[in-house]
Amino acid sequence: MASPQAEFSAASSQRWLVLTRQLAFLPTGVLTTLLGPMLPILIAHWMMNDTQAGSLFLVQFLAMLGGVQLSGALLRRWGFRPAFLSGLFLMAGGVSTFYAGSSVVGLVSVATYGLGLGLIIPTDNLLIAEISAETGLGSSAGAVSLLNFYWGVGAVVCSLMVAWTASHNLLPYFFGSVAVILLLLALAMRNLPFPPAETPAEWAGSSSFWKMAKNPTIWIFAAVFFLYPGTETAVGGWIGSYVSRLGPGGASLASMMPAFFWSALTLGRALGTAFLRHFSEGRVLRTGYAAGAAGIGLMLWAPTLDSVIGGAMITGLSFATLYPITVARFSQRFGVAARSIGAIMFSLAAVGPAVIPWMVGVISHATGSLRAGLLLPLGATIILFLVSLAES
Repeated sequence: MASPQAEFSAASSQRWLVLTRQLAFLPTGVLTTLLGPMLPILIAHWMMNDTQAGSLFLVQFLAMLGGVQLSGALLRRWGFRPAFLSGLFLMAGGVSTFYAGSSVVGLVSVATYGLGLGLIIPTDNLLIAEISAETGLGSSAGAVSLLNFYWGVGAVVCSLMVAWTASHNLLPYFFGSVAVILLLLALAMRNLPFPPAETPAEWAGSSSFWKMAKNPTIWIFAAVFFLYPGTETAVGGWIGSYVSRLGPGGASLASMMPAFFWSALTLGRALGTAFLRHFSEGRVLRTGYAAGAAGIGLMLWAPTLDSVIGGAMITGLSFATLYPITVARFSQRFGVAARSIGAIMFSLAAVGPAVIPWMVGVISHATGSLRAGLLLPLGATIILFLVSLAES
C-alpha cells in the first residue's frame, strides 16, 4: 500500500499535469479560431470569393483530420507525450508563416498548424477526462469544460488581437509571438509526467471497427462529434463576414464580431463546472441546443446590429458546455478504449468543421446570400436538439 506522502505526491503531480495542459489550450483556441477574425482581411488581401474563403476551413480541418488519425496511432503505441509535443511544434511552424506571403503560402501554413491542432485537441481532451475520472479531481464533464474554457480564452484573445494588430499593421508580430509561446510551452512540458501507452485488448486488432459499428451508441456519438464542432466553427468563422455585409457599422465591427461569440462561449465554460453540479447533463444538452438554434435564428433575422450581437452571445452561451459534456460522456462510456476509438470520433470532429463552414461558403456564393449559407449550421443545431431528445 502506498504511503500517504506518496499518494499526496502523485495527486499533486496529476494536478500539475492537468493545469499545464489547460494552459496549453490557450494557443490552441487562438489557432482553431484564427480564420474567423482573419477572414474579412484575407478575402480583401488575397481577393477571394466566398467559395475560396470557405476552402481555408476545408484545408485547416482536413489537416486536423490527418493529425487526429496520427494522434490515435501515437496514443496507442507511445502514449500522450509524443502527440502533445509534436502538435505544439507543428502549430508553431504553421502560425509563424501565416500571412507571410501569397495565398498558397497561407494554405500551407493553415495545413501545418491544422495538423498540429489535430494532434493536440483529442490528446488534451482525452487526457483530462481520463485523469479526472481516475483521480477524483472532479467530474469529467466539469474538468473538460474547464479545459475548453482556456480554449475559449484563446479564441477571444485571437479576435481582439487580430482586430488591434490589423489596425496597427502588426499582424506578423502577433503571429510570431504565438509561435514563440508555443515553442516555449513545448520546451517547458517535455519532461512532465504523462500516462503511459495502454490499448485495451477488447478494442485491439482488425475486428475493432466491426465491434464499434455494431454498437448503436457509437453512431449517436458520431453524429454529435460531426455536427456540433462543424456548427460551432461555422458560426464563429463566418459571423465576422456576415456582419461586414450589414452596412458601414457592421464593416467596422467585422474582425471584432467573433469575440462576442467566443466571449459568451468562454463565460459559459467558466460557469459550466458549477452549473453541472445542479443540473443533469441531459437537461443541459437539450436546453443548450434549443437555445443555440434560437440564437442563430436571431442573428440571421435580427433587424439591428445590436440584435445580431445579442444573437451571437446567446448562441455562444448556449453552446458553452455541449462539447465538454459530449467528450466526458464518451470517455466515461468507453474508458481507456476511448484512446483507440477516439481517433474516429475526433476525426469526425475535424471533418465537420471542414465540411460545414466550407458548405456555408459554397451556398453563399451560389445564392449570393451569406444568410442562406448560415441556414446550414441552424439546421445542424436543430438536428442535434432532436438527437438529444432521442437520447432522453
